[in-house]
Amino acid sequence: MIFAVVAAAFTGLGFVAQQHAAYREPLEEMLHPRLLLHLLRSRLWLAGIGTMIVGQVLFAVALNMADIAQVEPLLASNLIFALVAAHLIYRERLGRAEWQGAVLFTAGVALFLTIGEPHGGGEPSTWSPRWIAGAVVLGLVGLLTIAGQHRDLRVRAITLACAAGLLYGLQDALTRSVLLLFDHGIWQAARDWQPYSLVLIGATALLFSQSAFDAAPLRISLPATTAAEPLTGIALSIVIFDERLRVSVGSLALEAIGLAAMVAGIVVLGRSPYLGKPGDRAGAAANGVREESAREDGAGC
Repeated sequence: MIFAVVAAAFTGLGFVAQQHAAYREPLEEMLHPRLLLHLLRSRLWLAGIGTMIVGQVLFAVALNMADIAQVEPLLASNLIFALVAAHLIYRERLGRAEWQGAVLFTAGVALFLTIGEPHGGGEPSTWSPRWIAGAVVLGLVGLLTIAGQHRDLRVRAITLACAAGLLYGLQDALTRSVLLLFDHGIWQAARDWQPYSLVLIGATALLFSQSAFDAAPLRISLPATTAAEPLTGIALSIVIFDERLRVSVGSLALEAIGLAAMVAGIVVLGRSPYLGKPGDRAGAAANGVREESAREDGAGC
């Protein structure tokens, strides 16, 4: 489990650096590959991507040692590490709300893992459940993308961030599946479609997350991703890998409470003003331009 926590730390730090860079890009580049091409010129963004890649590698190590449902809730703590990073940057004390959010999140994760006792994951299920589960996730991503069109920047950032979280959850399930393929040999994995789908889904998730970062500060653009990824990953782990939780009435109720507390903690942490600092500073000079651009987009609908 230590690998999952360290992975969350690197991922959270990476998100902070990425948002600092992405927020300065023009709004019209949201969901356009040109956004990523422009960000490749930013040293800060590249540092953030490098940090996130380290986190993803450590997360893969964690997935190779434990089931998805055991690891995903711990990875969601990346928001706590992002908040700590922002706190260190601005050298301001964390307030009561931040501590309450951290405690609520930690208690929710502990309750879910203790009561649920995720176990039993194995080889991926037959083709039908895998394709259906993947199609549902991609369908939800499409619906969120459409729902965010021609809306104000806050709403669009949240819908894009939620879509990114869904894609990251799908990426986590594919990562687990690819790791199992490697158990049968590198050449067996190279002949399968899943490693290539993993790259495609990862690149798409990155575009969605950077578009959300372009639209709004971290306190708006990150919590939805942080909440959607573990919920998606846990659901896919049950459907695809036959991972199991305790299913008595009392256990299910406590597991639901644990997940609800985890999401609530993410929401509380996400509202911290420290995560809005980059947007406040970057947006002070360009706020009028961005709002005017948004109004023009709305007028052109």
